[in-house]
Amino acid sequence: MSFTTGGLYLNESVAVARLYSPGTAWDDLIGDAVQFGAFPVRKENSARRTIREITNRLRQLSDDEIVFFCEAERADQLAFLWLAACRAYRFIREFSVQILSDRFLTGRYEITYGDFDAFYERKAEWAPELAKITTSTRLKLRAVLFRMMREAEILSEDNRIQSALLSSRFVRYVVTCNKDEISIFPGGERLAKGVLP
Repeated sequence: MSFTTGGLYLNESVAVARLYSPGTAWDDLIGDAVQFGAFPVRKENSARRTIREITNRLRQLSDDEIVFFCEAERADQLAFLWLAACRAYRFIREFSVQILSDRFLTGRYEITYGDFDAFYERKAEWAPELAKITTSTRLKLRAVLFRMMREAEILSEDNRIQSALLSSRFVRYVVTCNKDEISIFPGGERLAKGVLP
């Protein structure tokens, strides 16, 4: 898992996505984004690493989703980035569905680092790649995931799960493309019932 730095990278992701056009190879886009200074970073290696992570997530979105993402309001842009992260990383997707959404549905809104640790341990029993990760990397993963959830506005600063702020257009789009994906957003199923006939 490579999401050990940064967060959702909203502004940077929009800048990179605007360089994309259908048929563009994402690997070529990394070089273009660095060359054209898609966002200011002091060191080229740092910029390349960040852009590589951003493109790894953005490539999970379809061409239509990229267009929607670039045109969307901030809340939907954050939702698209959370969706892309969940598609890119199975661990994040399962955490979102099995911990965030499940707790939200049952009214248990508080989440702790201990909840992450317990979830990680359960997953590591069946996933050798998780069991091999060092403690320091695991702590980075935990910190970055909590940061991403806060930036996606599905977790408050005091670690309480919040209903996702999704436009009806976004909800309709996600449910039409893959109705199961709405469950990565706390309260998503309820929102889907409100916008579908």
